[in-house]
Amino acid sequence: MTQQKNNTQLVAIITMCFIFAMISFVTNMGAPFGNIWGFTYPFAKAWGNLMNFAAYLFMGIPAGKMLIKYGYKKTALIALIVGIIGLAFQYISSITGDATYMFTYDSIPVALNLLIYLLGAFICGFCVCMLNTVVNPMLNILGGGGNRGNQFIQIGGTMNSLTATLTPLLTGLLVGTVTENTSMGDVAPLLFIGMAVFAISFLIIQRVEIPEPTLGKEQPKYERSPLAFRHCLLGVIAIFFYVGVEIGIPMELNFYITDLGFEGSAAIGGTLAASYWLMMLVGRASSSAISGKVSTSLQMTIVSTVAIILLLIAIFLPESVGITISGHNVPMKAVFIAACGLCTSIMWGGIFNLSVEGLGKYTEAASGIFMTMVVGGGIMPLIQESIAKSAGPIASYWLIIAMLAFILFYSTIGCKNVNKDIKVD
Repeated sequence: MTQQKNNTQLVAIITMCFIFAMISFVTNMGAPFGNIWGFTYPFAKAWGNLMNFAAYLFMGIPAGKMLIKYGYKKTALIALIVGIIGLAFQYISSITGDATYMFTYDSIPVALNLLIYLLGAFICGFCVCMLNTVVNPMLNILGGGGNRGNQFIQIGGTMNSLTATLTPLLTGLLVGTVTENTSMGDVAPLLFIGMAVFAISFLIIQRVEIPEPTLGKEQPKYERSPLAFRHCLLGVIAIFFYVGVEIGIPMELNFYITDLGFEGSAAIGGTLAASYWLMMLVGRASSSAISGKVSTSLQMTIVSTVAIILLLIAIFLPESVGITISGHNVPMKAVFIAACGLCTSIMWGGIFNLSVEGLGKYTEAASGIFMTMVVGGGIMPLIQESIAKSAGPIASYWLIIAMLAFILFYSTIGCKNVNKDIKVD
């Protein structure tokens, strides 16, 4: 009986890690696809990313309720179907053409294909929101919470970073240099891969057994909101900022290098963005190895501090100091920015782990609220891009530093549970 239980748990862990990988594969299409649309619509560079994360604002809390009512497995299956639909819409935008103009924005005629793409990105946002709502609490539960719960989330995060590395890298290789002739048709293979992976994932998850800690049980009565816990409230704010940090760093780096305009700049921009996600993979793999012994709070404090230092170096390092990549001289500061991936790697799992610690029956509800705040990944990069347009791309990283400072505060002080008097069972 014990062996069977262990086997079931192992399958559940592998399945959750597989879902974690799918989340980043879709999410990280936003920035490199933004380079394609940005050539014709400079104002829309970050719009696809915004639409992807705006979906969290509408779906976060409903996704948490779905988790309680339908369980982890059915919620994941619904999410995968939604993901296929979203990717299909993005593909349709590649074959619609740009002759049908709908309206004018910033003196630029906006064609129907851009609107179809943005709708697809929005639908994909619903998908990844539901998947995130499933995978994070499940891995934390399978790990038993605490440091080991964080360890399981970091293991899943390692898979997440692997596919996050591949998306901008493959897009850069498919596109090469962004020109007036570049279109979504150039990245259609990536969309087909995404749809195929979602379909295969659906078949796999349909056949595996996943623990359902809430399904079939009477829904808990909530005397308070999860936000009544100070560490949960501050964690929600920290997640809002963190997702803005995670997405904003490689997005603006990709734009910065691509806009240098040399031959193959999009490919090198994609490579540097991919190296950021590769650093996240390394960081998460390292964290998963030590999280059972080293506290989440200590890890978060260290990486927040180091990330701030790396960005300060990047900001003040002269642009004339360069490094040669594929025969082109690229500002060295880009390397320091990409290295931040080592630091952001553990923040998602770390913040989630610290925020739900001791919440008991409020955990699923808190997960839904967390997913709503992931909208920060759309709002904060949009603000960062506005700063980049007015003050320069490197100056926009001051916003990232400010958000990292809050995460540092949360890691040291804000994460402490000061509301242990609230009943959670």
